[in-house]
Amino acid sequence: MKKLLGISFLVLISSQLHAEVGHIADDVYVFTHGGPSNEYRINGRVNSGEAITILERNRNTNYVHVRTEAGRTGWLPSEFVETGLSILHQLPQMETDLEASQTLVETQAREIASLQEQLQQFTSESQQYEMGVQQLQAQIRSLESEIEHMDQSNLIRWLTHGGLVALGGVILGLIIPHLPKRRKRREEWF
Repeated sequence: MKKLLGISFLVLISSQLHAEVGHIADDVYVFTHGGPSNEYRINGRVNSGEAITILERNRNTNYVHVRTEAGRTGWLPSEFVETGLSILHQLPQMETDLEASQTLVETQAREIASLQEQLQQFTSESQQYEMGVQQLQAQIRSLESEIEHMDQSNLIRWLTHGGLVALGGVILGLIIPHLPKRRKRREEWF
């Protein structure tokens, strides 16, 4: 008796170890049967979206042995069973995720608006700086031109002054020999 009880316990545990989480398809209302085909007596019903545990699959009849959340077991066609959580069970998490996503989108929209304002401000400042740089470059070109002209005008002025000095020297050199000479006084003290 103890052996039989131990073996049945092991079978129960091993079937639960191989159990798979699933749910009834979200668009059906299905009856469970007492065995792996529709020839067995109907022993309950399962609503669409209800979570179930898949205990085993019968490949011959394409039926699945399931356990409901209430603990009832039964067989139903595998076409009505989907693995994973149903949309009904996923909905609260999806709503939470949606709210979080909407909050994130709003936060990012505010950040984008702030960044666009900063970009416009930086663009405006950049244009002002660029205009300032262009004005400074124009002043530099103007000053460079003035320096070149000053160098040329200084050179011309020096040449002109030098030429005038030379001309004056030539004129003086020509006039001085023709000037009357002063006579020396003779002092006769001796």
